[in-house]
Amino acid sequence: MAKNPMPGAGPRPVDVRYAETWLLMHRLGDGPPTPLLTARLAVRQRVRLFGSVLQAVLIPGAALALAFGGSRSHRPTLVLALSALVVALVLARALLDAWIRRVDRQAGAALARRAAHLVQPDWRALLGRPHAVLVAGSFAGAFALGASSLAVGEGTARYAAVVVLVAVVGVGIGEALQLRELLARPVVAEDEVSLTADVIMRIEDARESTTPTVLWSLPVVLLFGSAPGWWNAASVGFVVLGMLALITVRFRTPGAAAMARDVVGTR
Repeated sequence: MAKNPMPGAGPRPVDVRYAETWLLMHRLGDGPPTPLLTARLAVRQRVRLFGSVLQAVLIPGAALALAFGGSRSHRPTLVLALSALVVALVLARALLDAWIRRVDRQAGAALARRAAHLVQPDWRALLGRPHAVLVAGSFAGAFALGASSLAVGEGTARYAAVVVLVAVVGVGIGEALQLRELLARPVVAEDEVSLTADVIMRIEDARESTTPTVLWSLPVVLLFGSAPGWWNAASVGFVVLGMLALITVRFRTPGAAAMARDVVGTR
């Protein structure tokens, strides 16, 4: 890949090594990565790490709300506090996405030329139908578990169901906003290789951000021991079925590199 200057200081050695590994893994050549590609991959690696931390905050935050929600008079306040936490996490996710867009804009401004074949993948290319079905089914299952506990539970179980539903809605809003941004994000590429790399990064971003691990975990963490036995069994079964479905989807859905080459037409 030809070299492209990027504004600011040069890339860190650890970022260069990560970019080299990424190129080899996706069979995009064995040459040194450009500063442009290195910067784009480095920010995605950091955003992926911070995004995992943000999602993980939902579970202990919701568990704390349940632990301190024993007093009926405190429950409305704690539900509002959890709602504020979810809103804060969605806003933080939006700031991380803005960080990626800013780096991509800088990379685009540094391009001496742009690829003539401008590609704008749709949601089928980004996720693949099996992964989209998995995500939709996970949201439906998590919401159904929360709604069922709200309908038949009492006391703490009903309060915890509200917590689950708030968290599920928050995760859904965050993922919908991110997918919308990925669909609208302009392509940053100057040749066939960098165009393929751009589409691969877009697909990886979409699939990573919509993997429903938090949706599987929330019902078990919040309601285990405070809901009827049938509900506890259903929540554990939800996790097991979700993991099995994810493994199946990973085998049935083409990898990001294969999907990107189909989109770009370089097979």
